[in-house]
Amino acid sequence: MKEMTPLEEIRHSSAHILAAAVLRLYPETKLDIGPPTDSGFYYDFDSSIPFTPEILEKIEAEMKKIIKENQRFERIEVSREEAKKIISDMGQQTYKLGRLDDIPDEESISFYRNGEFHDLCAGSHVSYTKKVKAFKLLHVAGSYHRGDSNNKQLQRIYGTAFQTKDELTEHLERIEEAKKRDHRNIGREMGLFHIDDMVGQGLVLWKPKGAIIRQELENFISEELNKQGYSQVFTPHVGKLDLYRTSGHFPYYQDSQYPPIIHRDCLTSLAQEGCTCSELSNKLEEGEIDGYLLKPMNCPMHIRIFRSEQRSYRDLPIRLAEFGTVYRWEQSGELNGMTRVRGFTQDDAHLFIREEQLQEEIQGCLGLVKLVFSVLGMNDYRVRVSLREPDSDKYVGEPEAWDKAETALREAVKTLEVDYEEELGEAAFYGPKIDFVVKDVIGREWQLGTVQVDYNLPERFDLSYVGSDNKDHRPVMIHRAPFGSMERFCGVLIEHFAGNFPTWLAPEQVRILPMNDDLIEHAEKLMGQLKQKGIRTSIDSLSGKLGAKIRKAENDKIPHMLIIGKKEAEQEKVSVRSRANPKLDGSRSLDEFSAAVTSEIKNKDLPFKRQSKAKD
Repeated sequence: MKEMTPLEEIRHSSAHILAAAVLRLYPETKLDIGPPTDSGFYYDFDSSIPFTPEILEKIEAEMKKIIKENQRFERIEVSREEAKKIISDMGQQTYKLGRLDDIPDEESISFYRNGEFHDLCAGSHVSYTKKVKAFKLLHVAGSYHRGDSNNKQLQRIYGTAFQTKDELTEHLERIEEAKKRDHRNIGREMGLFHIDDMVGQGLVLWKPKGAIIRQELENFISEELNKQGYSQVFTPHVGKLDLYRTSGHFPYYQDSQYPPIIHRDCLTSLAQEGCTCSELSNKLEEGEIDGYLLKPMNCPMHIRIFRSEQRSYRDLPIRLAEFGTVYRWEQSGELNGMTRVRGFTQDDAHLFIREEQLQEEIQGCLGLVKLVFSVLGMNDYRVRVSLREPDSDKYVGEPEAWDKAETALREAVKTLEVDYEEELGEAAFYGPKIDFVVKDVIGREWQLGTVQVDYNLPERFDLSYVGSDNKDHRPVMIHRAPFGSMERFCGVLIEHFAGNFPTWLAPEQVRILPMNDDLIEHAEKLMGQLKQKGIRTSIDSLSGKLGAKIRKAENDKIPHMLIIGKKEAEQEKVSVRSRANPKLDGSRSLDEFSAAVTSEIKNKDLPFKRQSKAKD
């Protein structure tokens, strides 16, 4: 069998070919950086020419010419002075000299040359440009130099490349399918949510139909929590800075938090004293100024609930749950509909347990996450165990506590009987965690449910319970959120189902389609009977042809349609047309139909076609 060229080399080489093509066409362009990625490659350019779709076509055509020339990729090791000369000779000092300065003195400096093009690069690459056989430029996005919004915004051209043309075609088809499933478009068309500039970017307004989906998910998880002995709590949206100083969230996560809220009298006094912004920041970090913070996490408030009364070993485990809204200051360029927002509600819970209860409680949390994914037909997932990086000062707490927590997670994850991988350096600052990475129906991966073990926050807040020996003991905490955040989870669900939700989640479960205005009164009677059984029902009472009403219901992704004509009204029947369960199609009594739909809702059945696929 012919040996395949490594995919990373193909993509890295494609980035260089892209840069070479841009310089051929637009020689005044300044280059920054162009690495391979998990799904392709990109390159950042500083150009006065806006890279429109038409320009991308020209660049892609030039890339094909370079590939056809079969230029050799040659690695050249040089001194730092020689590197500066090569960069200057190319007229690329603006960004490349800074990238050169990033290379430590003890490391070798190398360029890769193909044809007339040189790029500062450690490699590796294909041997000749003709090895790149299947690539495509995708789109352009804005990108700040070094990711800093204080720097100039560049144009980032994204592309993808594969080993074969068939793989590229398959990938491009997935991209097109992803566009059709884009939750931002489907959410707007179905009237699920809205993001309003006057309210603020990254802050989701749940419209009535979207609120139904969210409420159904909350009801579902709440029922399971009640079975497992959780207690519901509610906490405020703001808390004193001292709370988050103690937890370590302030100033540890300061860059991703909203600014502290300081009373205007205090600010006025500081201004009169000539306090600068940097001095104010230092005073906040040192605790010399008090204030409030929009909560970035729910856990410190749950901790204070636990600490509000004396606890006995007999009380543990104590499981506190809350659909708690938190706030993070995400960069505007990173915001994306519901999947990357600034305000989101976590299905959060914190368990306070004795150390000997750790294994059982972790397994209970993992079981809950598995149940959520199973009910929603998201059974293709992998598990990631995120651990601390040895000798890093990023983490708080004693090494012995970390060892215990990591051992507990390793043992618990084995009970899932699924493949898992360990990732050093990905733990939260206060403890290791298990993340579920779910693959949707078109193969994209999403990090959703999470379970974390924490020995450190109980120490920071001096938590204790009275043991059987009448002495104080330190509890262990578990943080868990099966959905992660309601916003992100719903955004993923919209794309996973392409808006064709299972009946129990669908905002509108049944739509009645009367064939003429004379039948509206009869349709209203049927709607009332269905609503009495808890089935969300509406009527399309607008004048128009039946075919148009059916198409509208299909576009609105209604699980079940009931067509009412004169014959159906006389026979006390309904003509069923069902997306969710085609077995219901045909003439039925309303009682027969409503019993089937009620069962479908109660059992949280998946749409018929998806069930068939799962069985295959």
